[in-house]
Amino acid sequence: MSKKTQEAERLAVSDTYKHWKKWGPYLAERQWGTVREDYSEHGNAWDFINHDNARSNAYRWGEEGIGGFCDSREILCLAPAFWNGKDPILKERLFGLTNNQGNHGEDVKELYFHQVSSPTHSYCKYLYKYPHNEFPYDELVNTQRSREETEYELLDTDAFKDNAYFDCFIEYAKADVDDILMKVTIVNRGDKPAEIHVLPHLWYRNFWKHNKRFTRPSIYSVTDDCVETKSGRNGRYFLYHENGEQLFCDNETNNKRIYNVPNEVDYVKDGINDYVVNSKPTVNPEKTGSRMAVWQKFTLKAGEEKSVRIRLSKKPVAEPWIDFNDLFDKRIEECEAFYSDIIKKDIPETHQHIAKRAFSGLLWTKQFYYYDVFKWLFGGPGEKPSYRADSRNFNWQHLTNRHVISMPDKWEYPWYAAWDLAFHMASFVEIDPYFAKEQLLLVLQENYMHPNGQIPAYEWNFSDVNPPVHSWAVWNVYEKDKNKNGVGDTDFLEKSFQKLLVNFTWWVNQKDKNGTDLFEGGFLGLDNIGVFDRNQMPEGITRMQQADATSWMAMFTLNLLRMSLELAKTNSNYEDFAAKFLRHFLNIAWAMHHIGQKDISLWDNDDSFYYDVVEMSSGITDRMKVRSLVGIIPMFAVEVINKELFDSLRRFKVKVAEIVRTRPDLASLISNIEKANEDGNYLFSIMRGYRLEHLLKRLLDEEEFLSDYGIRSLSKYHQKHPFVFEYHGHHEIHYEPGESQSNMFGGNSNWRGPIWMPINYMIIQSLRKYYTFYGDKYVYEFPTGSGNKLNLNEIANEITKRLVKLFEPNTDGKYQYHTDDENHLFTKDEHFKDQHLFYEFFDGDTGRGLGASHQTGWTALIANLIMDLEENK
Repeated sequence: MSKKTQEAERLAVSDTYKHWKKWGPYLAERQWGTVREDYSEHGNAWDFINHDNARSNAYRWGEEGIGGFCDSREILCLAPAFWNGKDPILKERLFGLTNNQGNHGEDVKELYFHQVSSPTHSYCKYLYKYPHNEFPYDELVNTQRSREETEYELLDTDAFKDNAYFDCFIEYAKADVDDILMKVTIVNRGDKPAEIHVLPHLWYRNFWKHNKRFTRPSIYSVTDDCVETKSGRNGRYFLYHENGEQLFCDNETNNKRIYNVPNEVDYVKDGINDYVVNSKPTVNPEKTGSRMAVWQKFTLKAGEEKSVRIRLSKKPVAEPWIDFNDLFDKRIEECEAFYSDIIKKDIPETHQHIAKRAFSGLLWTKQFYYYDVFKWLFGGPGEKPSYRADSRNFNWQHLTNRHVISMPDKWEYPWYAAWDLAFHMASFVEIDPYFAKEQLLLVLQENYMHPNGQIPAYEWNFSDVNPPVHSWAVWNVYEKDKNKNGVGDTDFLEKSFQKLLVNFTWWVNQKDKNGTDLFEGGFLGLDNIGVFDRNQMPEGITRMQQADATSWMAMFTLNLLRMSLELAKTNSNYEDFAAKFLRHFLNIAWAMHHIGQKDISLWDNDDSFYYDVVEMSSGITDRMKVRSLVGIIPMFAVEVINKELFDSLRRFKVKVAEIVRTRPDLASLISNIEKANEDGNYLFSIMRGYRLEHLLKRLLDEEEFLSDYGIRSLSKYHQKHPFVFEYHGHHEIHYEPGESQSNMFGGNSNWRGPIWMPINYMIIQSLRKYYTFYGDKYVYEFPTGSGNKLNLNEIANEITKRLVKLFEPNTDGKYQYHTDDENHLFTKDEHFKDQHLFYEFFDGDTGRGLGASHQTGWTALIANLIMDLEENK
């Protein structure tokens, strides 16, 4: 990482949360409706604490807010709330539909944008758009809509008619590690005067109720413009404000409202809400509590703006405002300098903007995540355990998570997901390699990884099976970090390798129970892409040999092989590991083409494609001829290794020669591992030249996988030719370019045919690796049938350009992923223009953004693609 900018220098001393990363946007955007807060008998997380109850419930495991800031242990939290004088409640949290309400799964119904953040969060900016008129809570609940219809969104209502709304800009700047400046700027975008109430909140997460080691902290008024906090966990802080009324209550549940039993304290969590909205005497006149707000109210003329300033400091500040504006200006300038150093100037300016927004969204979606499964199941010391008929995650009692973690999306997925996180780190390494390495090691720790070696999937079911991409992420981060610094972090690599060995063993023992080197992983994160639920196969099917699971494992072995070779440079013992994983890779390649006594292959010579193979109790073995990503994933099992490395590792070289001599049938299944190209590179790949050629024919065909906006998940061939599987019922799959109309996996079953950024990124990476070996001589038609011949690097560039088109205005002037933006707000309106969203996935035909709207997590890979495109011209 460059040290020439101030932000880069801060970053270099902030690889722990004791320094400049101590405070950040680590507050969730939704804590209600999560598994952690669910204490219902039957595991109905969405219904146990809903949005309506959230303002009255003191959470057990975390907190939430709009554009909030907190310390890395979420002891003290800071976030604004708003009120337009018409809503029935304060706008303290974002509203959205539960999985039971939405016709396509849970969905946030707000307009907000993570605008910018530096890696240490020394400067952050967030935009929330709030209507003048009453927020249409009831209108947005679309339980009557079918799966065939689109979701009913906030812009479909009249909430923003005639621009009758406020832009609420929430900014943070750090004067020092423990000196946080907050500025909330409200702009009236309407053509009439409008009333707005701004209530910056400061509160303690309720850590004392369930842990008797801690006494109740306090926040109390010192003067009319200063409050002081006191806690045994983080000492004292001082909050300074200008004007406004100080309101105090306690961060304790309103038991009377939710459960109709007496409250434990006089002034409960929703006291500030009830005082402001309903004029009730529900705030503490003594001006003390564990939760407080500063209430300021304005009437803004059309176009007028007003700022509210807050300063939260560990030390008393005699004159809190004298340097406030200058510090903001300085941190903004430093943030701009950092990104100018990372994102090169020769990249088109519009693409620089997209990359910066993608990285910033990734930084904004960090979150403090606390979940102790044992305590959640049985209660902590002195707590009475709750009865649960459905003991979710019962087998994960070792798991204790209490860290700042990268989230897929802080509203729709405010919990980490292991394979999402792996993709996040491929982007994080570009801006914060320290965090990237720390996160990858985090989920391999003994209090995360299961004793049997499984990596936890996500809190709804830690035992679910995600693709084993962690090793890919580790090697990716190691290589990029090495290229930036000139020296590889072998300590990080070795620590990761040792833990990945345990995870690899889990895969072999649990998902290849017959010891045939063919793997069954379930749906593997691809949800509805199969004919039926691969975790619950129809009666009469004894097993399924999955082309994708097996290929993921082939990639896993190659990743571990490459790590072994790198570590063997300084420790010869790793040469034995390298030989082990080479042999395992060859065994997998062989097994993919020799299934059962009939030697059936996952590769179909007639169709020139990889398919899953099912074995029935009747003895019949058949291929599931669905042209999907399942058959593309074998491309990912590719590695290029230079001859010089082989020659320097004599023991390994001898073992390779022995394998080739004793089992030439294994070696012949992949590219010739005895023959280097003219650059001295060896190619390790499941896909030999002719298989790659035939697969590319389908991949690059616009009537199959190639969309104008990337690679589809399912071939368009199935639009006219649905695949039907008649066996103990009728099972059918047909092409759906966007959200699936099947309810196989409940609300969020999305993956029939859309474009998925992480898989596209891996396809492009694989093509570049093949190019490294084959060079300019290997050319192919792009698109298929066009007669236009390109090499594999050029093809990777062309696919990248199609993905980047998602974030560019089309011929109608609309951003492609906003094709449903009938009013052209995001293209023509100066206050919406360039406010980008990073969707979970994209329609395979139109490019429209679908699923979670703020999933910068893996969609941040668009920034990598933009930067890689410039480097690979």
